[in-house]
Amino acid sequence: MGLYDRDYTQEDYKSQFRYSPQMSMPRITNVVKWLLIINIAVYIPSALSASIGGFTFKWFSVWPETTGMALQLWRVITYQFLHDTTDIRHIFFNMLVLFFFGPMLEGVWGGRKFLIFYLICGAAGGLLYPMLVLSGAINVPAQLVGASGAILGMLAAGALLFPNSIVLIMFVFPMRLCILAIILAAISILNLFAGTNQGGEVAHLAGMAAGVIYVLSDSWRSRFKFKSSAGKWEKQISEQRNLQIELDRILDKVHKSGIHSLTFKEKRTLKKATRVEQMKNKL
Repeated sequence: MGLYDRDYTQEDYKSQFRYSPQMSMPRITNVVKWLLIINIAVYIPSALSASIGGFTFKWFSVWPETTGMALQLWRVITYQFLHDTTDIRHIFFNMLVLFFFGPMLEGVWGGRKFLIFYLICGAAGGLLYPMLVLSGAINVPAQLVGASGAILGMLAAGALLFPNSIVLIMFVFPMRLCILAIILAAISILNLFAGTNQGGEVAHLAGMAAGVIYVLSDSWRSRFKFKSSAGKWEKQISEQRNLQIELDRILDKVHKSGIHSLTFKEKRTLKKATRVEQMKNKL
């Protein structure tokens, strides 16, 4: 479910993918701050009260005990904010990595894009795990909780964008981020085939895969959005041009025959043109 025995830190970042080898504390960013607050705010009452913890795990963890429960899609988001209340290392290491690495990506992408990316990586594990349970690939369904899928997706994305960034393992041993990501992926694969924490390892690998796909498809998605925006803009220009042509014809008709000669459709077009002009004046 989590990164139980893994410690990380990372170097402070500079803009546009340039990193300094000097290690320093990151400047907390807005979305990372709120993710930390929400995770801790959910964890504390769940850890202090068995009834609250039981309720939140029952209804908000990914728990494909039945097909119906596997289809409760809100769980693929909510499970990311739950952590094992019997072992504080689960939330501690996840939040530690989020604190050090989250600002790196949010600083480059902006808050909205980073949040979407973070939730997608976590949701990837929450979707894949029930599929494997329902297919029979995993025989014993268990409750899946934790932000580890999103966290490892974040590390995988960082390894692609900033492969030469230096992290300190156990706050002592330096290692390149790309090497660390490969090691963590290999550990998850070995644990998965060994039958250890299968749900957690599926979430880890799915999150990493989602992070890699998200980064590699970024340029394609940007081009698609640009083409889509350009298409919408061209459509608006065409509609405005056609409206102006029709308006000129209607005004010419009014000039020659009077306003009472207009049809219902022409009067509606005239009102529409008036509203458009009023909107322009407000801008």
